[in-house]
Amino acid sequence: MEYIILGILIIILVLIVVLLIKKDNSSNDRINKLEVSLIKEIGEFKTDFLHSITEDFNNQTEKLDNRLRLINDKVNERLDENFEKTNKTFENVLERLSKIDEAQKKIDTLSGDIVSLQGVLTDKKTRGIFGEVNLEHILSNVFGPNNTKIYATQYTLSNGTIADSVLFTPEPLGTIAIDSKFPLEHYQIMVDKKNSVSEREQAEKLFKSDMKKHIDAISSKYIIPGETSDQAILFLPAEAIFAEINAYHTEILEYAYKNRVWITSPTTLISTLTTIQIILKNIERDKYTKVIHNELKLLDEEFKRYKDRWDKLYRSIETVSRDVKDIYTTTDKITKRFNSINQVEIGETNDKEN
Repeated sequence: MEYIILGILIIILVLIVVLLIKKDNSSNDRINKLEVSLIKEIGEFKTDFLHSITEDFNNQTEKLDNRLRLINDKVNERLDENFEKTNKTFENVLERLSKIDEAQKKIDTLSGDIVSLQGVLTDKKTRGIFGEVNLEHILSNVFGPNNTKIYATQYTLSNGTIADSVLFTPEPLGTIAIDSKFPLEHYQIMVDKKNSVSEREQAEKLFKSDMKKHIDAISSKYIIPGETSDQAILFLPAEAIFAEINAYHTEILEYAYKNRVWITSPTTLISTLTTIQIILKNIERDKYTKVIHNELKLLDEEFKRYKDRWDKLYRSIETVSRDVKDIYTTTDKITKRFNSINQVEIGETNDKEN
């Protein structure tokens, strides 16, 4: 750019000089020579100027090509990196979508199961079966399946009633009956905010009445003096109903306590059964501890007899040892005497021969 500006300025100066010279009519020869010289210089300058411009243009073109090549390489590198990141992101998105789709399928299945469960729970008989199965499942998980030494299901008592399950615990607890109850209809109306206040209050009264009827039935049927424990367990297979009673209906808990009936949910029943299991293990451990103590006492008596017999044997062995020593001493003396006698006989015979 600098060369171009310089060249333009020189050409302008040359033209100005030519014009000034042409005005001077006094010397045509000088004008002609000067014109020839200027034309020659302008031609040389033009040649140098074009050469410089071409060279600078080539250099700039080469630098521009190198810079464009570097930029192109950088762009390709960045594009490759971004493509790789985009590809990974796309793979992660596909993986997440597949997991979401799988989770959606499970949710759909669970929704169907919930709808099916709601259909089951609408019938009183199926609710009773649901509670019994749930109770049996809890007993099986805590004590092991078919552990008839600790519990039994559908157990018939002497008064002809059948308890959902009983626990065979040692005294003073004894046999504890467990019966499942599921008062759902009035509970659902009571907690449903869509219902009117009057409907909910009426449902609450009926819910309390249902619970007290269940408590009375368990207390009268499953507490038998001399056969069962003086208390029984009412099992609610729904944590929500148990929480509702504990939070807002403590009078039901007090009524159950007076009638010696303990209300439990799946969680609290598991805790209760686990505590009973620990008690049973401790009782068994204490029983075996007594057995071990009796065996140790018998072993102590046997050891005393063993020690007496060993002392006798030791004394006998000591006596025999002394006798053996005496015999050894006597034997040694006899041996020495025999040796002495043999030497004497040999000596006397030699004297006679001489």
